[in-house]
Amino acid sequence: MAYRDLQEFIKVLEDKGLLKRIGAEVDPELEITEIYNRVVKSGGPALLFENVKGSEFPLLINAFGTEERMNLALSVKNLDEIAGRINELIHAAMPEGFVEKVRTFSRFAGLARIFPKKVKDAPCQQVIEEEVDLFKLPILKCWPQDGGRYITLPLVFTKDPVTGRQNMGMYRMQVFDTSTTGMHWHMHKDGAENFRRKHCNQTHLGLEAAVALGGDPALIYAATAPLPHDIDEVVFAGFLRNAPVEMVKAKTVDLYVPAHAEFILEGYVDFNELRREGPFGDHTGYYSLADDYPVFHIECITRKKSPVYPATVVGKPPMEDCFLAKATERIFLPLIRLFLPEIVDINLPMEGSFHNFAIVSIKKSYPGHARKVMNALWGMGQMMFTKVVLVIDDDTDPHDIPRVAWKAFNNVDPERDIIITKGPLDVLDHSPNFIGYGGKMGIDATKKWKTEGYLREWPDEITMSKDIKDLVTKRWKEYGFTDPNGF
Repeated sequence: MAYRDLQEFIKVLEDKGLLKRIGAEVDPELEITEIYNRVVKSGGPALLFENVKGSEFPLLINAFGTEERMNLALSVKNLDEIAGRINELIHAAMPEGFVEKVRTFSRFAGLARIFPKKVKDAPCQQVIEEEVDLFKLPILKCWPQDGGRYITLPLVFTKDPVTGRQNMGMYRMQVFDTSTTGMHWHMHKDGAENFRRKHCNQTHLGLEAAVALGGDPALIYAATAPLPHDIDEVVFAGFLRNAPVEMVKAKTVDLYVPAHAEFILEGYVDFNELRREGPFGDHTGYYSLADDYPVFHIECITRKKSPVYPATVVGKPPMEDCFLAKATERIFLPLIRLFLPEIVDINLPMEGSFHNFAIVSIKKSYPGHARKVMNALWGMGQMMFTKVVLVIDDDTDPHDIPRVAWKAFNNVDPERDIIITKGPLDVLDHSPNFIGYGGKMGIDATKKWKTEGYLREWPDEITMSKDIKDLVTKRWKEYGFTDPNGF
């Protein structure tokens, strides 16, 4: 099922009892955050605030805040379904023989429907605001030390000035006044790269940009996905939803925007202006510090007649963004395995704030195999930000944290099995001495072989023989227990 827009998703959530409407007046400064924080950490529902102080527009938050809602957002029973579709495409792209080529054609024929569809009329342009005033929107101040109010779920559209290809990313936007915001894109992001390229060939005051608020939930997720520079996020959204995303030409900039978004902010990012942005309570659970970032000047706002403002809040995990990150972990595993087929599974624990920790299980085949995997992951897209990589054998589920910890605590000789190196880190990581650059650690918790220099006999794990286990299971009730798996 492809949702037409955010409001259709809201209806589905409500029909399934996964959304709560709040009619009491609430303050967008801090109060909504406190309500949301209590709800998301208890696994509660999506929240639709219908009476936000100072704004006529309702606010949706926590739409993605459980595994169930994340699956519902992408119209699957399990996120591994999407990974399976990607895996099928990977194998279909490398056919052998005539029969396989025919099968490949039939598989790819359906992909025509994933490309964006351009339309002339769009709900997102039903109303054109005569005066730009961001304070009419229920924009949140999330945490007490934040530098101001922030737009937290923006879909930011820019264009590569060399290729003309559009990009969509998600970068927080601090509201400075009625018509300007910060544009918090990091040095590694595609939006920042488009900005640099345009600046080098400066022909205008700035880089044109459009910001969509809302849209199909698959489109919102796609803006967070770690795609290669040459892959269009809107095409990826079409793949996720099995239907094209309708796009319309913006009113004042040379960009196409989602036709079913709730709001569109159009303008430019100034080449010659930086402004102090931050602090901001971030997904690490700490405040990211203030720094200078480019300024987005908004010259036009279009919207639906009755829009809903989408928002999220990040902070100490688990938060809503953790479930978006978990989706990325599952969906992109086949692409990682395309280059590292020895990887069986991967776990990016929520407590690691996406980039700080990765647990990887591998089918070990030769000496030093775990070290090869560590270094390969550090050279792969946004995995380059991973601060700690822990490698285990394929007999351990990386999502079974107690077993992983048992393996690591018992199998690792720190002198032999730990790599310390340096490389790029997440800009929001406050721990290194330098922004975006610092130390990394690889931990080899696999069984060690004599060909790796292990001088002793590696012991077997303690396990009970199968015949005794079967006997005890058969006689379990005789011992006075009722459940073969418990008491």
